[in-house]
Amino acid sequence: MEYKGNIVKFSPSAVRQIHKLIANESAEKQLRIGVKNGGCSGFQYIFEFDIKNENDLESPIDGFQILIDKTQAALINDLKIDYENGLNNRGFIYTNPNAKTTCGCGTSFS
Repeated sequence: MEYKGNIVKFSPSAVRQIHKLIANESAEKQLRIGVKNGGCSGFQYIFEFDIKNENDLESPIDGFQILIDKTQAALINDLKIDYENGLNNRGFIYTNPNAKTTCGCGTSFS
């Protein structure tokens, strides 16, 4: 099933960094965005390369495909992902309007 909307939105800097990561990955894998239980706030973000399975939504974003498990889509709907490469912050930054609380490092939420 292909999802026609944009569950996840990426900043231009995040897109550039993802394209760099994709260049080092196997062609059969796609970028998976999602959540799993864990982290200090309850849910932890998933950001990894994986093979599509039958429960996944696919969404084309700026020249690459992302996979989102259908059961996790509501938890990350309208998630914004940025990438910072500065002295104080380095890495992907998640802004989730569905999160009631987030941890100090920004990688988990409830």
